[in-house]
Amino acid sequence: MTKPEDLPYFIEGRELIAETPDLRVQILTLEPGEEVLWHYHSEIADTFICLEGPMTVETKSALGTQDLQSGDTFSVAANTAHRVTGKDGGRCRFVNVQGIGAHDFIPTEGL
Repeated sequence: MTKPEDLPYFIEGRELIAETPDLRVQILTLEPGEEVLWHYHSEIADTFICLEGPMTVETKSALGTQDLQSGDTFSVAANTAHRVTGKDGGRCRFVNVQGIGAHDFIPTEGL
């Protein structure tokens, strides 16, 4: 499982709620201008639950771009490139449920 300190980006807040070898649940906070870089996971899905927003989840698939308000959820399947930002570069806070399977972070920048 990829450790947060090994990820190629920095965000303001990361609160681990639960973690097993096949599942991770955390609360992430993005300050204005921060982002979770374009990437995909080979086994796991990412499910996003917006706590404070709005936030934007962009995908390189038919799902396109999804804007989430507080209380909205959205899932991105394994092998789907995506990135997360606050809407229009603003602040956001969200629950990220990652599973079921081994966590990896495969950057897609430049691809």
